[in-house]
Amino acid sequence: MKADLHCHTTLSDGSLGIEDIISQAKRNGLDYLSITDHDTLSSISRANVLGKRYGVNIIPAVELTAFDGKRGAKAHILCYNPKKPDRLEGLCLRTCEQRKVRGKKMSMKVIDKYPITLENIVKYAAGSKAIYKSHIMHALMDYGYTIDLYGKMHKELFNTVDGLCAEEVRSESDEYPEVRFVIQLVRSAGGIAVLAHPRVYDNFELAEELAKEKLIDGLEVWHSSHTDGDVEKLLEISNEFNLITTGGSDFHGFYNHYPVSLGALTTPAGSLSRILGKKEAAIT
Repeated sequence: MKADLHCHTTLSDGSLGIEDIISQAKRNGLDYLSITDHDTLSSISRANVLGKRYGVNIIPAVELTAFDGKRGAKAHILCYNPKKPDRLEGLCLRTCEQRKVRGKKMSMKVIDKYPITLENIVKYAAGSKAIYKSHIMHALMDYGYTIDLYGKMHKELFNTVDGLCAEEVRSESDEYPEVRFVIQLVRSAGGIAVLAHPRVYDNFELAEELAKEKLIDGLEVWHSSHTDGDVEKLLEISNEFNLITTGGSDFHGFYNHYPVSLGALTTPAGSLSRILGKKEAAIT
């Protein structure tokens, strides 16, 4: 069974809609798919309907944003199969509202420097729960200010040290909930908590701590940001503490930092069975 358990749609910072994602999953030979939009569960009902139509099994999921206060770093927690997703709604709403405020502030700072309108930016965020940096960059590309999503201008605008929107970018980390609180909330919702892409925010020490504390259910081992050494380290931790090992493309479509197709990275059959088995166990 081929399973991609990490991808994004236009509900957060992806460029394709739910049906486009699921139909592409079918074309790419995926048997299982998790749509893991940032801090929103809004895809679940429609994804289930479309999954049945296209013959792709949908595992409900969300990618929750958290903060590791000990190290002053962000962390992302993937939640799979929440039995009581309504317990996550409050957290998702608060995070998305904060992101909306920051997104508008970033947009206005960019508009002050580059003569485009808020409407130019908002059209790319249509359907999304907030304005993301990628939406701002897409609008700037339309009007010829850059030809790259993640090149020199992206650094100029969003670099956390001296970028034009540095204050808003820094506040992203400062305002997110503590990672252990997020994991405990996932467990209270009957979900499976997996630490996403540890390389992205240098969460390797955090991964070991959470494993030793028996707080985390799994680690995302296979991700495009991971080196062979990263994979080896994460497998060592997973094997020592009997954690679920997942993988996924982290597909964002046009907004990916690097070329990657849906299903390029997948979750092993054994881990998939554990996730599906835990779902049944949680319900009984």
